[in-house]
Amino acid sequence: MNRPLAMLALLMSVCVGACGREAPRPAASASSPPAAAGSKAEAAAAHAPVTTTPTETVPDNTAQESARDPDEPPGAASLEHLATLPPQQQLPGGRWKAGVNYDPVVPAQPTSVAQGKVEVMEVFWLGCPHCYALEPTLIAWRRSKPDYVEFVRVPVMWGPVHRAHAHLFYTLEALGRDDLVERAFDEIHAYATEAQQGTGAPPTHSPLVGNTDQETFAAQEEFAKSHGVDAQAFTTAYNSFAVSSNLQRAQEITERYHVDGVPFIIVNGKYTTDVGKAGGETELTKLIDDLASVEHQRAHGG
Repeated sequence: MNRPLAMLALLMSVCVGACGREAPRPAASASSPPAAAGSKAEAAAAHAPVTTTPTETVPDNTAQESARDPDEPPGAASLEHLATLPPQQQLPGGRWKAGVNYDPVVPAQPTSVAQGKVEVMEVFWLGCPHCYALEPTLIAWRRSKPDYVEFVRVPVMWGPVHRAHAHLFYTLEALGRDDLVERAFDEIHAYATEAQQGTGAPPTHSPLVGNTDQETFAAQEEFAKSHGVDAQAFTTAYNSFAVSSNLQRAQEITERYHVDGVPFIIVNGKYTTDVGKAGGETELTKLIDDLASVEHQRAHGG
């Protein structure tokens, strides 16, 4: 079994068989991506450490990919737990409970959306079965969400496979081909399904990651070309300053919010939640709407 198949099989088998548990993170890659054009992105300005404040027992997450090294010591950007919950960050009385359905972020973190907008961020991985399963629900929600909600996606940056898929995501975004993100989801999960069937026949789809950075680039370029993207345009975007900067920001967000599982939702830099906490995929979108609504009302003096 080659390296990408082995890594994907390991990650996905852990997710399917033991979601919510700590999963092994792949070893860091020693190789470098193809040379990027322009200078490196400057380090993002440091903000105060993010903390969450769970106040009750959190239900088991049965719909989330988890991958964190349990022996890794928490850094300056890690999540810590506070004993008190700021009253201004509690929802009005109702069905949702702080520490059970959602966790407040203390202190609240800055967002990247325009004034008057409420940011809803999904941290995800293209190879995560649960992110893939949630995708139809999020697509439907995005069609009906309030105009004041701006949806932002950030790929998780745990290990080499995650980083490789993140590079593809941001390259497609830079090319204005967000429509191909869904195709990439389909491609990767079709590959995983074929690989797990164990028929002995080589998969007809690609995992969109290779044994080396050059193989990864070639696989992703071929995928883009098969969907009408010019090869030179893909290379330029792949090596662009904008993509490099976005990858750095994704790394910072993964660390700052101490993302241990995906899909992971952050509302306006103030609340975090996931499918398990919300109680299901449909319930998750209802919780997101309620959190966003409260943020919108507070911004307008409600």
